[in-house]
Amino acid sequence: MSLANRSLVTIDDLSNGEIEALFSLADEMAKSPDQYAGLCQGKIMASLFFEPSTRTRLSFEAGMLRLGGRVITAVDVGATSLAKGESIADMAKVVGSYADIIVIRHPWEGAARVVANYAGVPVINAGDGSHEHPTQTLCDLYTIRKERKSVKGLRIALWGDLKHGRTVHSLIYALARFGATILFCPGPGLEVPEHVLRRLSTEYKGELKRCRNLDEQPGEKLVPIDAIYLTPNDPHQLAMLPDVSVRVELKAGVDALYVTRLQKERQATTVKEQEMKRGYPRVDEKLLKGREFRRTLVMHPLPRVDELAYDVDADPRSMYFKQAAYGLPVRMALLSLLLGATEVQVPEDKDSFVRRTDYPVYKRDSGVKCPNANCVSNQQTEVRYIRPEFKIVNRQPLTLRCIYCDHELTPRYVASTEWHQGKLENKKYHSADSHFARKIRAENLIVFASAEDARAHHFKPGKYAR
Repeated sequence: MSLANRSLVTIDDLSNGEIEALFSLADEMAKSPDQYAGLCQGKIMASLFFEPSTRTRLSFEAGMLRLGGRVITAVDVGATSLAKGESIADMAKVVGSYADIIVIRHPWEGAARVVANYAGVPVINAGDGSHEHPTQTLCDLYTIRKERKSVKGLRIALWGDLKHGRTVHSLIYALARFGATILFCPGPGLEVPEHVLRRLSTEYKGELKRCRNLDEQPGEKLVPIDAIYLTPNDPHQLAMLPDVSVRVELKAGVDALYVTRLQKERQATTVKEQEMKRGYPRVDEKLLKGREFRRTLVMHPLPRVDELAYDVDADPRSMYFKQAAYGLPVRMALLSLLLGATEVQVPEDKDSFVRRTDYPVYKRDSGVKCPNANCVSNQQTEVRYIRPEFKIVNRQPLTLRCIYCDHELTPRYVASTEWHQGKLENKKYHSADSHFARKIRAENLIVFASAEDARAHHFKPGKYAR
């Protein structure tokens, strides 16, 4: 099967079978790198890194060079025409005419999707704001697969900044798809965003349990769990516990502890650094002496700051430098597949842990916009051509999910394109939580952020416009 000319913007752009096939190719490239030395000869990769990077950028560039290709690069927005007010779409069209594939990292969430929409060549998301980092997730899954043979049924604890960590967000969806149980262990105020948890609980076959208010008692050995996603492949004792004030002792142990640093660069400017660090969980040899971590793989996407002690480096359970090293064959395999230089046999997915849902799309220009200020659809240079676009993911209450950054909104008022006899005086708007709103077909739906917005579009309050 060929993956040529595909883009990788989110981890969901690859099926489980395609990920497994990519890993098999990465295994071969790691064993016999010389065999693939000229695979991408004559091809050019554009490396666009508008945020700092060491491992991701260098592994992509080294991978392309090892495949026989060439690299052109831009690493500073201030040195590009973006600083002059050029749109991402125009930049994508131009760079797409120079290169055969684009790898981009950008601080705006959804920027990689815009580039993929306009470049005309395959695009790989190397991290877009706090949204996703799918190739890091490929490296993470590959590491677990090499060490534990399979992800299915494992207990994976995600530790640290789960709010802003894009590596975590991609990994959550991938772990759920492959049948893992996920333990969420955030720092104070750094819990997984609600839109991520809602998607996890509605689109995957496992069960999400909230575990707020876990108070550790003297003498108890507890991991600070905020929520648990229970794998659907096996019954589990935690599924019987109540949702409120759950007390969890991890007697079964943790298979992998995925540690993340505090994302200071994505915090509000009003938050002081010392306040952010207060109470942030730290992993060291003392913690790892607990019986629940006896067989635990200690993982980290790097760079680390203070959250992972250096005394763990010599521990055979530490995997983070292996993760970084695995980035080379994994990204080599990905580049060669998207460039059409190789084809793979994609195995059939034996287990499906996803509830496949085709959501209707809402993209009318009625004034509603994504609530995420860092979304690409809200940036001054991009609003000239980007129309806000959402998936209608729920009708009770009406919930829209931005296609660029996955943030959600619940509009206040709705109307229908079908009104009696087509007369303007019959154009009525209603509360989004009214029973009338649920009767409107998706293709006829119009949403408004406010009553003023509805009136600006020449709609009048209807019977159900509370």
